[in-house]
Amino acid sequence: MQSPLPTPVPPPEHPLAQSRPFSGTAQVPMPGPVAPEKRDQLFRRFWRDFLKRRFGLMMIALLVSALEGSTLGLLSATLEPLFDDVFTSRSEGALIWVGLGILALFFFRAMTSILGRWLLALVNFTNATEMQIALLRHLLTLDGDFYQKNPPGSLIERVQGDTIAAQTTTQLVIAGIGRDLVSLIGLFVVALMIDVQWTLVALIGTPLLLLPAMALQRYVRRKTRQMRVESGLRATRLDEIFHGIQQVKLNRMEAYQTSRFAGIVRRICRAEIKSTLGRSTMPALVDIVTGVGFFAVLIFGGTQVVEGTRTTGEFMAFFTAMALTFQPIRKLSEIAGQRQIALASLERIYGLFDTEPKTTRPATSLAAPDALPPEIRLENVSFGYEETPVLRGLSFTAKAGRVTALVGASGAGKSTIFHLLTALADPGQGRILIGGADTRQMSLAGQRSLFAAVSQEAALFDETLRENLILGREGITDARLDAALEDARVSEFLARLPQGVDSMAGPRGSALSGGQRQRVAIARALLADAPVLLLDEATSALDTASERAVTSALARAQAGRTTLVIAHRLATVREADHIVVLDQGSVVEEGSHDALIAAGGHYARLYALQFRD
Repeated sequence: MQSPLPTPVPPPEHPLAQSRPFSGTAQVPMPGPVAPEKRDQLFRRFWRDFLKRRFGLMMIALLVSALEGSTLGLLSATLEPLFDDVFTSRSEGALIWVGLGILALFFFRAMTSILGRWLLALVNFTNATEMQIALLRHLLTLDGDFYQKNPPGSLIERVQGDTIAAQTTTQLVIAGIGRDLVSLIGLFVVALMIDVQWTLVALIGTPLLLLPAMALQRYVRRKTRQMRVESGLRATRLDEIFHGIQQVKLNRMEAYQTSRFAGIVRRICRAEIKSTLGRSTMPALVDIVTGVGFFAVLIFGGTQVVEGTRTTGEFMAFFTAMALTFQPIRKLSEIAGQRQIALASLERIYGLFDTEPKTTRPATSLAAPDALPPEIRLENVSFGYEETPVLRGLSFTAKAGRVTALVGASGAGKSTIFHLLTALADPGQGRILIGGADTRQMSLAGQRSLFAAVSQEAALFDETLRENLILGREGITDARLDAALEDARVSEFLARLPQGVDSMAGPRGSALSGGQRQRVAIARALLADAPVLLLDEATSALDTASERAVTSALARAQAGRTTLVIAHRLATVREADHIVVLDQGSVVEEGSHDALIAAGGHYARLYALQFRD
């Protein structure tokens, strides 16, 4: 008899989870334009959830960027005395001092540039990391139904691509406000101090930017949303190709899969080109407006210099100040396009954060089994996927400490029962009692801690065998690990691996054979030390000799546990204490193997059919 189970620690409730549902998948139609109030709400949530905690660091980065930006105004201001005083008076001493001042200015700009970019990178990547962790933590709370609708590639793209796109904009905005905006303001101050009329003439074409800028922002946002959705499809396609590479090769699907992938990446290419065109058009318009301004100032101000009413130093200082505004204006105009990219990504990110799990449970269990191992009872349970019913008023009891087998044709509901028992889904109607406790009164962690499962698909991670066996649990000694390896017959092939239990399992366990993966999964279930053992064709991938060995190991593991077995091969359940026969989501027969054979009903017909074949 195993030791009493520790009190399960509930998974932390994510603070970003909201009540609004999100029904998007990678195949959904493109969303329509976002209302201004929704845009503002997204950016406020982004600030509250991630940026606010680094307000101090962002202010330092903003200050350093502002100091860097101020150097352009100071540089342009030094040109007037350089031309009018130094060059006119031909003073070598003054020339050296002015030159040293300009050199110091460039050194100061270089130091602030390095420090500012380092601080911005620190804010950017730290926030992106925290957003990725928070998003994954939230995704892991969602039900299996969510993962049926959202393919892995789409979710990978949101966790990776969208978070980075959103955070990169933070860096651009801080740099834009701190460096480029301050540079622009400083340069305009210098220009205004020299001549207000010249400044107004230089800005003559600015109103022409307003309407094109608004249209370009909408265009960039639309193309970016399309690109993010298509990027999710691209990741999904690659995930399916590489994980199904054997089937691709066996069925000679290389050209077909390449064609499907090519269609996706070409759509991404077109969207990216159009988005880049939109983002590039805004700085180009700035260039045109700036050129018009330069031409107007050259004609208007140059005439005054030729006439002698203004000095060459004044004109050079003004002309340099206006020329230096060229780059800050370009960069600030690019921020508008980057903001649309961030908005498109934030829509998708918070769409996931707003998705709520359908299974609602208390944070800590309000009820617990009255005894271990527990009796399991299903009472009038109904369940379906979307509009397709799977279980129809199903009821049966698995007695404590006994072996109960679930048999029936494919689609009868056997695997669905396992999903309900392990809280991967909740019944639509009826209830499930484990040791007399209603599962609806248990936390998800509390209910799942009662079960150890071995399925017909041994899911191994691309980590060492030791990590695949322990799964982060603490307190598993080497002696206990060795015992599980021996019982599951893993030790038989362990010595042939290059690093023994510390050998890598490979992607999805590809470094092991099917039978070896299955035995590792059985050893993992033995280490779980749970009071209920779920076996879904646990020996299906084993040869005859290994099956006998593992069956005996499982028989020892079943001692002191309530065991439920899904079996398609009826010969493997003849020794079960109780057999439940399912058909189309309902229980049609129950009893021992001998009793069901004698009854000559559904089970007897299935058994006769298998052995005749």
